[in-house]
Amino acid sequence: MTDSQRILLAHGGGGQLSRELIDREIVSRFGAGPLKGLPDGATVPVEGDQVVFTTDSFVVQPIEFPGGNIGDLAVHGTVNDLAVCGAKPRWLSLALILEEGVELNLLRRVLDSVKAAADDSGVVVATGDTKVVARGQCDAMFINTAGIGDPLPGFELSPANLKDGDHVLVSGSIADHGFAVLASRENIHIQNGPQSDSAPVHRLVQAAAEHAAEVRFMRDPTRGGLASVLNEMVEGAEVGIQILEADIPVSPGAHAVSELLGLDPLHVASEGRMLLVCSAEAAPAILEAWQAMPEGNSAKDIGTVTTEAGRVVLETLMGGHRLVDVPRGELLPRIC
Repeated sequence: MTDSQRILLAHGGGGQLSRELIDREIVSRFGAGPLKGLPDGATVPVEGDQVVFTTDSFVVQPIEFPGGNIGDLAVHGTVNDLAVCGAKPRWLSLALILEEGVELNLLRRVLDSVKAAADDSGVVVATGDTKVVARGQCDAMFINTAGIGDPLPGFELSPANLKDGDHVLVSGSIADHGFAVLASRENIHIQNGPQSDSAPVHRLVQAAAEHAAEVRFMRDPTRGGLASVLNEMVEGAEVGIQILEADIPVSPGAHAVSELLGLDPLHVASEGRMLLVCSAEAAPAILEAWQAMPEGNSAKDIGTVTTEAGRVVLETLMGGHRLVDVPRGELLPRIC
C-alpha cells in the first residue's frame, strides 16, 4: 500500500494535504449541511432560535509549554472558534483521554488551567467524559472540547463578502504559539524566547460588533498560520489579498526562532490571535478599539483586498512582491 493510500502525519498540519483530505473524504460526505464552507463553527436552528456549535481536539506535545498548557489551550481554541463565527461563547464540554501512569500533579495543573481559562472566557464547563487507556496507547493526555454560543446580531460572515479595497486586520503578533511549542519540544533555549499567545479573542469580537455590518470575515489563524487562512479566503474567488511585510507584527522571540530554523512566521500557528476583514471605513475604528485592549494592543492593519483573483501577495521589506503559498505537508506537528 502506497503513502497515497494512508493517512500521513502531514494530513493534520493545516496545509494543502489537510485541505485535500477534508474536501475528498469529509466534505464529500457531509458538506451539504451546516458544514458547507467549513466554518469554525456551525450555526444551527434550535426550537426557532439559533446557536453556534463547534468541537475540537487537542494533542499538543509537550503538554506544558511557555505561556500555557493543553488545558487552557483547549478552552481558548474552542472559545475562539465560536467567537470568530460571530458568537458569544456560553458552554463547553470537556472530554479527557488519560494514559495510565500520568502524574496526578500534571492533571491537576491542567484542570486548574481549564478552570482559569473558562472563568476568564465567561464560559461554563457543562458536561464531559474521562477515559483511561493503557500505557503506550496515548501520549499522556488528549482533550476534546465542544462549545455552544449565542450568535451576536449583525454579523454576516463569509469570504464571499470580500470586496476590493477592504482592509485586513490582525489582532496581535503572529506565530508565537507555534514557535513557543516548537522551542520547548526541541529544547531550543533563547533569551526572551517566544511565549505562547494562547488566549481568548471573544472580547475582540465583541469590540468589533458595533461595526458588524461592515465586517466581512473573521478567523483565528491556527494550523497553517496566517498563510493558510488568507489563501482559504480567496481560493476560487474573484478577489485576492495583498499584505505588507513591514506591517505584520512578529515578536522578537518568534523572530529569533524563525531566523534560527528558517521557518516563515506566516506558516506558523497562533492560538490567541484573530484576523478580521472589514470595509475601509470601519477599519480605523475597529483597530483603535482593539489597540485599547490588553489582548489587542499590538493589533495592526496589514493589507487590503485586491482584484488579483485568488492570489495572496506579500510586499516585502525591500519593495518586491512574492506569492504567499500554503505548505503542502507538515511544518510543526502537535502544536494544538
